[in-house]
Amino acid sequence: MIEELRKTFRIPPRYRAFVAAADPTDVETVTPAERVRLFPSHKLAGEQTLGGKRTDEFPAWRKSWVIIARSALLGDPYFLDTSKLDAEGDCPVFTCMLGTDAIKPALCASSFQQFLRILATSMEVATGFGEGTLDDEDEAIFREALAPKIKVIDSAALRAGHWT
Repeated sequence: MIEELRKTFRIPPRYRAFVAAADPTDVETVTPAERVRLFPSHKLAGEQTLGGKRTDEFPAWRKSWVIIARSALLGDPYFLDTSKLDAEGDCPVFTCMLGTDAIKPALCASSFQQFLRILATSMEVATGFGEGTLDDEDEAIFREALAPKIKVIDSAALRAGHWT
């Protein structure tokens, strides 16, 4: 299956190694600001949609963008930009808002590895916020606590502002 993903979507080596070692079967990160649901490899092909339409139906969508996760809150995609492969076989992760007139990618992490670190750190920071209803103030406090940790992981992601 991993070889098929490589051929079909040009999945980079770092992401293939992740799927081979820890294919996410039912993984959703939960924080006061976002819920990110990672796709298992067997569902990756079927998840290449935006608002119920195949990505190839959108002129602004690039073939080098591969959706690997989705916001469980809003449905916005998180995607690899495989055209920006680095020397370590990794590439940046972006998101874009659905329901707008144009697809405007926003950087989430400079690499998939950093994306996973940001998700893990976000969940660590979220510990203690509880399971109850959170308001805007709780979300602001969470984002303020997360920002310095993201700066250490990926300063470009912090500057892009998606997480904060």
